[in-house]
Amino acid sequence: MLRTETSSVEHAELDLYGVDQLVAALVDDHALAVRAVQAAAPAISAAVSAMAPRIAAGGRLIYVGAGTSGRLGILDSVELFPTFSWPHERAVPLLAGGLGAMFDAVEGAEDNDGKGAADLRLIYPVYNDVVLLIAASGTTPYVLGALKAAHTVGALTIGIANNPATPLLRDADVGICLDTGPEVIAGSTRLKAGTAQKIVLNTLSSALMVRLHKVYGNLMVDLHATNAKLVERALRLTMRVAGVDEASARAMLARCHYQVKLAIVALRKNLEVEQAQSLLEQTGGDMRRALR
Repeated sequence: MLRTETSSVEHAELDLYGVDQLVAALVDDHALAVRAVQAAAPAISAAVSAMAPRIAAGGRLIYVGAGTSGRLGILDSVELFPTFSWPHERAVPLLAGGLGAMFDAVEGAEDNDGKGAADLRLIYPVYNDVVLLIAASGTTPYVLGALKAAHTVGALTIGIANNPATPLLRDADVGICLDTGPEVIAGSTRLKAGTAQKIVLNTLSSALMVRLHKVYGNLMVDLHATNAKLVERALRLTMRVAGVDEASARAMLARCHYQVKLAIVALRKNLEVEQAQSLLEQTGGDMRRALR
């Protein structure tokens, strides 16, 4: 039996716990998610190193999963645009049962490996694409079907599972094992298994964006100012890095359509917007190089 499906011997009488003990059991168990991710750090590093050149060459991030795992993939994909101005068309989520399954479970959808393969083929994967396949069990047919389809075109496959020695980890180009063990509520992998998956997805996509020069120091200089909060963040970042007052930062941001990186380079180098854009293109978007 898969470890994620076994019962926790520590919490065999969970339903008899008082509220404080119940909350403590659930909260404390999530600490094991962090430990599982820490143990997988070498595999996570290997994944980032393999992903970066393919994505830099124009590839897409494709997320594949079912249930909680698939929903976590969707969450990671949609947050890349406001945080890093990552194009929507280059972060593509596939969820067993379709995107409607984000809100309503589609029973049995995860058991169809042919549908997983077909859904992936419908988005025409290519060599430079990176396919992130997420399944707590490591055996979900929908995800394994997509894995096989990805292999046919040579796309890079990253398998993320919470059970060791499972097909997803064995057959993916890079396998990330998050051995979180039994859940407090047996089989409910929306608990610490899901927490571990969320940490890994955050780490993979964030590390990748740093490697793609979308972060300067630890500052979010490639954000997309889609709301008032992000507009103010863009203003503060520009003032801080360019060393200018609010009026100057606001005026330049308006000319740059609130592209923070572009505004900073134009201000720091005393360039016209078009010149700053050309300089950033020459450096592959590396603001640190552009400012030298």
